Parts: sequence; C-alpha cells; structure tokens
Amino acid sequence: MTPEAGDRISLRVRIATLIAVVGPGIITANVDNDAGGITTYSQAGAGFGYTLLWSLVPITLMLILVQEMCNRMGVVTGKGLSDLIRERFGVKPTFYLMLAMVVTNFGNIMAEFAGVKASTELFGLPAWLTVPTSAVFVWLLIVKGNYKTVEKVFLVACVFYVAYVITGFKVGPPIGEVLHQVAVPGLPKSAAGWTMLVGLVGTTIAPWMQFYQQASVAEKGIKIQDYFYSRIDTVVGCVVVNVIALFIIVCCAATLYPRSLPIESAADAAKALEGIAGEYAGDLFAFGLLNASLFAASILPLSTAYSVCEGLGFETGVDKKFSEAPQFYGLYTFLIVFGAGVIMIPGTNPVKVMYISQIVNGIMLPFVLVFMLLLVNNKKIMGDRVNGRVFNVLAWIATIVIIALDVVFLWQLILGYA
Repeated sequence: MTPEAGDRISLRVRIATLIAVVGPGIITANVDNDAGGITTYSQAGAGFGYTLLWSLVPITLMLILVQEMCNRMGVVTGKGLSDLIRERFGVKPTFYLMLAMVVTNFGNIMAEFAGVKASTELFGLPAWLTVPTSAVFVWLLIVKGNYKTVEKVFLVACVFYVAYVITGFKVGPPIGEVLHQVAVPGLPKSAAGWTMLVGLVGTTIAPWMQFYQQASVAEKGIKIQDYFYSRIDTVVGCVVVNVIALFIIVCCAATLYPRSLPIESAADAAKALEGIAGEYAGDLFAFGLLNASLFAASILPLSTAYSVCEGLGFETGVDKKFSEAPQFYGLYTFLIVFGAGVIMIPGTNPVKVMYISQIVNGIMLPFVLVFMLLLVNNKKIMGDRVNGRVFNVLAWIATIVIIALDVVFLWQLILGYA
C-alpha cells in the first residue's frame, strides 16, 4: 500500500469516526435557541439594534468551556452529571438540585408549547389541534424510538435553524456595520442595556444543557479514544448556536429597531417582520420558532427525566423499554402532558411562566457550575483528564463571571417581578 493510499484510508476512518460521534454537542447547543432564547434575541435586536452583537463572542467562549467539561466527564466516566453529583456529594443536595430542575424545566416546557401555539396560529392553524398533536408527536418520538433514531431526528431539526440565516440575509442588513459591531465591544449605556446583556448570557448558558449533554454522551457510549471528535462536536455546536443567535438579532435590528417597534415575544417579531420585510420573511421567522419550540419540547422533558432519574438512582435511557425504565418514561410523559395541557387553559400567561422559570434557572446555575468544576478536577473521577492549569483558570474565571452576571440578572428579574 502506498503512503498516499494509507492517508486516504486514514482520512476516511477519521471522517467516519467523526460522523459516528457527532450528535450530543450540536443537538444540546441548538436546543438552547428555544422559544425563550429566540424571544430574548429578538428583544435584543428590536431594543438595542446591533450594539450587543459583540457579546456573542465571549458568550460563545464561555459556553465552549462549560460544555466541554461536561462532555469530557461523560466520555471519561460513562455517567451523567446528576449521577456523579449524587455519588460525590450525597443524596440530599442532589434531591434539592433535581427539585429545582423539575420546576424550572417545567416552566420552560410550557413556554415551548406556548411557542408551538403562537407559531402555528401565525399560519392560521388552531391551537386546539396543533398543541395536542405536537405533544403526541414528541412523546411518540422518544417512547417508541431508540437512541440512534431520536438523534437523527434531532440532527435534522438542527438544519432547519437555517431559516433564520435566510431571513437575516433577506432583510438586507448593513454587513459592514454588523461585522464592526461583532468585532468591537461597546458597553451598554443604560440599565436596560445591561439587563439585556446579562439576559443574553442567561439564556445561552442554562443548567439543563450540562445535564442533557453529559447524559446523552454517556448513553451514546463515546469512547475515550474518540474524545477528540466529541470535542469537535461540542465546539461546533457552541459556535453554530450563537451564529443563529446573531442572525436572529440582526433580523430584528435591521427591521424593528429603526422603527422603535417593541415586542414581547418571538411571535410578535414574526408578525412585525411580515409587515416590514414581506410575507416570506415573517413566515420563515415563524417556521424557525415552530421548529425550535418542537425541538426543545422534545429535549427539555428528556433532559429532566435523565437528570432526575440518574440523580435518584432509577434506570434511564431512550434505548430502554417503558417496562425497563418506568420512572424515566413516566416523568417524561408527565412533563409533556401537563406542559401542553396548562398552555391550553384559557388565560394562561406563558410570559409570566417563562419569567419565573428563569428565576429558578438563575438560582440553579451557580450550584451546577461549581459542582461541575469540583467534579472535573477530581483525579479519582477523571484520572489524568482533569482540567489543565490554563483551562482551569479560564473555567473558574468564566464561572465567576457567569455567577456575577447571573446575580445581576436575578436582581433585575426580582425587581421587575415585584
């Protein structure tokens, strides 16, 4: 065999390995652009134009640091994050952490079905039909599918986020100004601007992400020798999710900001875009919201079921049958049924639900990050795969920054809620 032929075979093997490993990182990151995330990015563009685009660069770096650690723990230990927290810190802190996880994720699940309701109503479809149908679809996908099938469906759903990229180019933003605002940081000049900046961080780095990615890595059974490819999966996912966020901000900055049009939700942004940039722009934005809401309505209950059942020692896994993991599938079913059901009750305010869930989310995040750092630096757990010195310094700095911003965000939320 010639050296050139050997190189071609080696390249094919590397590509095949990458394709086999890809999934947990890209899926987890993209789900973060859910109904709540799209609403936050839409408000950032409509309220502050392009001025906060620069923040997506450090946010991306912080997200990579956080997700890389949980991904590495999943590969090295073959266990989920809540499983490791229970083993290392005991049942009591794990129980309270899981209780907070259920509360905040239930609020977010309701918000996803509210996104389904709002987006389908923009297409003239009644909520009494679309919300229950969506709930049945996501339930059947997990309960009747297996890990490989579910992962393929989720990866296909990631592709549809391109709707926001197309919409971004369709509205015709000034490319030069966009690139300038991405490259040159500019601190907010108002309290509202600072609140939105903190909100961008809070909506991009959420506790459920660490639990879901580590659990899916463990279930997929990625080997330590393939970790290089798993790391690529994680980094690409973290970059792509913020590229999509950039286009959502740009869509609203180019159209809504010059006209000072206030919005409360992503559905409001879609309606406004239709009137300004044409029917297709509004439809694409609404389609992106529907895809994101369905996607997250599948993942968030799944992440919650993984986290709680791992933390309490129950069987977990999409590859398990209902009879083999009744608690896992039972909790998943409960979250789907009640998350969709509450949204169908007349007078339900999904914005307030999302508001309260973000408060609980903010309280959880510092604890999760500290638990992660303690675990990933424990040589009994990670062996020689603990954080290096430079990585550790960067990770702790990122964690401290996130916690500080989180405290500010919580304070603003509480003041606003009061």
